Amino acid sequence: MIRVLIVDDHMLFADPIRMSLEGIGIDVVGIASNGASAIAMAAHEKPDLVLVDIGLPDRSGLSVGGEILEMLPDAKVIALTALDDARMLDEAVRLGFHGYLTKDISMARFESAILAAIEGQLVIPHRRRNHQRDPIALIADQLTQREREILELLVRGLSSRGMAVELSISVNTVRTHVQSVLNKLGVHTRLEAATFAVHHSLVPLPQHR
Repeated sequence: MIRVLIVDDHMLFADPIRMSLEGIGIDVVGIASNGASAIAMAAHEKPDLVLVDIGLPDRSGLSVGGEILEMLPDAKVIALTALDDARMLDEAVRLGFHGYLTKDISMARFESAILAAIEGQLVIPHRRRNHQRDPIALIADQLTQREREILELLVRGLSSRGMAVELSISVNTVRTHVQSVLNKLGVHTRLEAATFAVHHSLVPLPQHR
């Protein structure tokens, strides 16, 4: 069962969201009303998905979501906000968020967006899609610095063990990052990821000596 943490200080909004998610078989592990409790609950509950309001009382929801993604790289974070702001959307994507939904979204569309995000899709307001930058640039912005390093090593043809040695991390951590890269690029194999990266110039080409 998918486990979700809701981060929103408006209970009149958070409660209907909780009921909607539970109605489609998703387990809501808690509702945090500020950034500090959100970080603590995320560390304890390790949710699969976090819905975070940008306008929290103690700090920006964007920074909260970014911190949760650093702590739980396998989690998906979606901004759920009243702010229909293109700059906020770009910043959320840059931080690695998997979506940006405005609170005027219909419940049916909200549920569809959540299910799409769980499958690894980037979910954003429909009205923003025609005003975005190059979609490849948007995909590139989703990659964290570590994921870019992983992608560069994939292009170089390194194995999981080779990447682990190169980056001084465990093989399991490498595999987690690789899977995240595949999901964000929308490909299924390491070769497809490397080909995509080279074709769209996402990483520098290896220098042959």
